[in-house]
This record gives sequence, structure tokens and C-alpha cells, in this order.
Amino acid sequence: MPGKKAPAGNAAPRRRGNPVPGCPLTAALAAVGGKWKMIILYWLAEESAHFAALRRKMPGISQKVLTQQLRELRADGLIRRRGTRVPEPVVYSLSPYGRSLIPLIESVRVWGRSHLARGFRRTQDREVMGSWSR
Repeated sequence: MPGKKAPAGNAAPRRRGNPVPGCPLTAALAAVGGKWKMIILYWLAEESAHFAALRRKMPGISQKVLTQQLRELRADGLIRRRGTRVPEPVVYSLSPYGRSLIPLIESVRVWGRSHLARGFRRTQDREVMGSWSR
């Protein structure tokens, strides 16, 4: 049937622009920033996964947001989406370019662990900062 559109999930991903042209930091944050992208990349670094498996690993993410984040990661060339035929399940995996982020993700994870260990100081820090923010 001429003029029939492909389902949105099967469309070729569109690259997003850098919000501050020429700035490498904003380019990096656009690609991996936000609440979920590094977590998705972390799980895909462990192993390839179906959509449902990713959703189980991140129970706080909605289906809509996971779909959006996967599309953006795919558009930036960080992940692959395999299995576009109906009987074939869709599997997501890191692309070779996405694998280049593994050292960064590991560094952020290690830093996060030490930051969590500092948790007892958060209340003290808030009390000090609170007096400055008035």
C-alpha cells in the first residue's frame, strides 16, 4: 500500500543537535545525561537485553520514557537495536562506539558509591548551605 508509514519504533533514528554548538561538554551531556541513560548503558554493558528485561532492571522507569531514551541512545550511535521482524524479539546492545563509554560509566559508578558513603554528611551540608541561601 503506497504511502503507508513504518511504525515509529522501526524508523531510522534522527541525530539530535548539540544544544551549545561546538561545546564538547554539552554534546556529551546531551548524549548520556539525564536520569536514565547512564543506567541503561550500564545494564547493556553487562549484557544485551530485551526491552522487558531492561524495564525489570529499572522498575522506576515508565515504558514511554524507556522507549524515548533507547531511541535517543540509538540516534547517537551508542546502542544497537536488533530484530525488527515481527516474530523476532528486539534486543538492545551497546555499539562499539557505546562501548567506548564503559570506562566513564565505571568511573561514575565508583564515584557514586563513595558519594553514597558520605550520606551521613548530607544533613550537615544542607544545614550549612541553608544559612547561605536565605
